Amino acid sequence: MNREDALGIVREFIKNENLIKHMLAVEAAMRAYARKYGEDEDDWGVIGLLHDFDWEIHPNLDEHPAKGAPILRERGVDEEDIRTILSHADHTGVSRATLRDKALFAVDELTGLITAVTLVRPSKSIHDVKPKSIKKKWKDRAFAAGANREEIEQGCRELGVDLWTEHVPLVLEAMRSAAAELGLEGTADSS
Repeated sequence: MNREDALGIVREFIKNENLIKHMLAVEAAMRAYARKYGEDEDDWGVIGLLHDFDWEIHPNLDEHPAKGAPILRERGVDEEDIRTILSHADHTGVSRATLRDKALFAVDELTGLITAVTLVRPSKSIHDVKPKSIKKKWKDRAFAAGANREEIEQGCRELGVDLWTEHVPLVLEAMRSAAAELGLEGTADSS
């Protein structure tokens, strides 16, 4: 499946622009990890783009992403791609066996935390965010409480990367490269 087709599926099922931006952020992070590991960026990016496509029609863990899998099959998504999407949610029981599976799990929650850190900056620009800013907000469990820090740490362990020296910088840089599409370019006046 190509990016255009995947984006078509996302736009068919998701109307919330912030959720679409989340999926675009995960796509960017997945592409960065694909580059890091010498894998197919388009393949990994499509997985990141599609991973939450069914959240608005299945907005609870009893249904998401398992009930989305048949829809993806109907749209011709490869079974291995669907398996990776299912593996990003522990409650599905689908194990994370490949680097791609592990990368998707590792980047999903972190992209949300980085977005939240960006949006509280006066400039609202991801270009002003540094890993140390993310680390400071990380310690405040009330900040972006929905970003599951334990899952981020678990994802890093599974992927075999250090959270602060490898993972956060890589995902932050990936999101910076897509800042305009993510709505994180910020304001012209950053004072």
